[in-house]
Amino acid sequence: MYEIRFPNLGIELEKVIDGFMIGNFELRLYGIIIALGFIMAYVIVSKEAVRTKQDPELYLDCMLWMVVPAILGARLYYVLFSLDEYIKEGQSLGDTLLSMINIRNGGLAIYGGIIAGIITLVIFAKKRNVSPLLMMDTACMGLLIGQIMGRWGNFFNREAFGGYTDSLFAMAIPVDWFGSKNYLLSTVNNGVITQEMIDNVLIVGGKEFIQVHPTFLYESLWNLGVLLVIFLYRRHKKFDGELLAMYIWGYGLGRVWIEGLRTDSLMLFGMNFRVSQLLAALCVVGASIYIAYKRAKLSKVVVEEQKE
Repeated sequence: MYEIRFPNLGIELEKVIDGFMIGNFELRLYGIIIALGFIMAYVIVSKEAVRTKQDPELYLDCMLWMVVPAILGARLYYVLFSLDEYIKEGQSLGDTLLSMINIRNGGLAIYGGIIAGIITLVIFAKKRNVSPLLMMDTACMGLLIGQIMGRWGNFFNREAFGGYTDSLFAMAIPVDWFGSKNYLLSTVNNGVITQEMIDNVLIVGGKEFIQVHPTFLYESLWNLGVLLVIFLYRRHKKFDGELLAMYIWGYGLGRVWIEGLRTDSLMLFGMNFRVSQLLAALCVVGASIYIAYKRAKLSKVVVEEQKE
């Protein structure tokens, strides 16, 4: 049950665990990867801060401010658009609240974490009397590093994948990872598992697998591309906030198409709209308008200076 295969690439990973025990305490790889992501993000951000003659300690303080709000924001976003999972008939208010705050069973949405993180950064920057836009330009590369690494936590958890596919990058997960085929059948069209996955079960060595789009991998690679573009461009930025806008534009563009492949998308209050896909599209439009406005404003200033 611990196998993960990429059959069309000829890759067979025989034992991919999602956690391990130290004494009576379970350590989840997802949490470890998130922690490593925070560390790597700070390494990148501190180096960029030094390059731009800022105090790297400022960013360590800011990250410490952000940890709790970002987790709370990610959880609140998820719960807000998944209320049916938590509000159940006959369940007490206490049990409902406990289920809402219990993140050990999963349920964190990156957009909620980013929104909460940006709000926290703005408040922090105002208190320290520094430019929030400059800080966000500096921090966005660290954020991308965290997102790139964090998606591999989804890999170990066998989550955040897409619908059925037999494409080159198709990922095969053992049916018994989920418990049983009967259990999968009972969840069809009620969340992650689709009838198409069941109808196209892959059998290897007598074992059944579902084949899905590894959307965690798509997003990780996409974010790596966005990071490289920002890294190469950062010395040529025209105004504070430009790198942030490039991040919002690039990440949003990728999320628009990747979210469309996923089967576990959060819907907009029961409507047939994927909330993260809609938000991603709005981010692309908003960032485009912001960049165009700022560049037009800079061009106007240059023209006026030339006239003088």
